[in-house]
Amino acid sequence: MTTKVHDFANQLAEAENARVGMTPITAQESEITVEEAYRIQLENIHKKLENGAKITGKKIGLTSLAMQKLLGVNEPDYGHLLDTMLIKNGGAVSVEHLLQPKVEGEIAFILKEELRGPNITTLDVLKATNYIVPAIEIVDSRIQDWKITLHDTVADNASSGLYVLGGKRTKIEDVDLKQVGMVLTKNGEVVNTGVGAAALGHPARCVAWLANKLSEFDISLKAGEVILSGALSAAIDVKAGDSFTARFAHIGEVSVDFTS
Repeated sequence: MTTKVHDFANQLAEAENARVGMTPITAQESEITVEEAYRIQLENIHKKLENGAKITGKKIGLTSLAMQKLLGVNEPDYGHLLDTMLIKNGGAVSVEHLLQPKVEGEIAFILKEELRGPNITTLDVLKATNYIVPAIEIVDSRIQDWKITLHDTVADNASSGLYVLGGKRTKIEDVDLKQVGMVLTKNGEVVNTGVGAAALGHPARCVAWLANKLSEFDISLKAGEVILSGALSAAIDVKAGDSFTARFAHIGEVSVDFTS
């Protein structure tokens, strides 16, 4: 581990603990590589595991054109999901525990078989999936004012915050994932819509990308893991008192409230 990786990992951990955004990593170090950014992410994940957290899955970020435009990047990224991040469906989250949260509607894959890249295909993902559920991801950033590049968000665990899973389980063969429509409401008003094809053309293609990307770090997607396959539309800002529901055609709905 380089001193650079260690120092930036510490900065991100301190920003999370203090709930105060930090100066972008790329503003401090223009020569940082994407691989180094992933090493920063992994260092902080390992620290959390040492403190008792458990990995429950992975998330794929920046898969939709809308999100890539919003954050000014041109490729996906990934982060780790931990048991400490899971919020029950219909539950409440205090905004005091977050920095600058946003909400996204996504399709979550629950695996029944391990996926280890390289050369994983969309068909491999479909075969390895036990079922899918609707999901809300609450993204957050330890980087001040969301002024991030790909390198910043990768280092910051792909801007992960929390996640919520719906209760309805749907078999992969019972739905055309590319055609699944999503409507996101905020306080009862429609604020966003999306469709499965918004995530790299097919949500399962995102999971295949992830399995192949992880192979560069000798990491696999394990049976039982939750894989958030990517936002179907741009993220929506959150404030105390907001209530969000994501409704998906054929696969159900999921909701979360925010308190002070």
